[in-house]
Amino acid sequence: MKPVAIRYVRDMATARDFYAALGLDLDFASRPNRSGHPAWVELAGTGSGLALHGLPADDPKQAAVELCFEADEPLERVVERLRAAGYAAESAIVDESFGRSFTVRDPEGLLIQINEQDRELQG
Repeated sequence: MKPVAIRYVRDMATARDFYAALGLDLDFASRPNRSGHPAWVELAGTGSGLALHGLPADDPKQAAVELCFEADEPLERVVERLRAAGYAAESAIVDESFGRSFTVRDPEGLLIQINEQDRELQG
């Protein structure tokens, strides 16, 4: 069984572009709704998945979610790919007890942590 995080978004197209810049590939998209956009999109990364679920602009639902991704490449490449797509990192790359990390906000303001694990630091 594979867990899949769900991120509720108001602007599906912008969210898809951001998560593609982060390095996730489109795996599945539902049929378009009346506005012409899919109501459900599944993105895949290495060994994990993220589903984007459309949320009408007038829906007061504020789903609480925290997202963290483990990069399978150096963080500098991830930061550069995001920058090239027009997204700025929220924080610099910092050393952690498990490796390194940085944060970035998705287009709707959710703070996301990107980790780079250093297996030699783990006991």
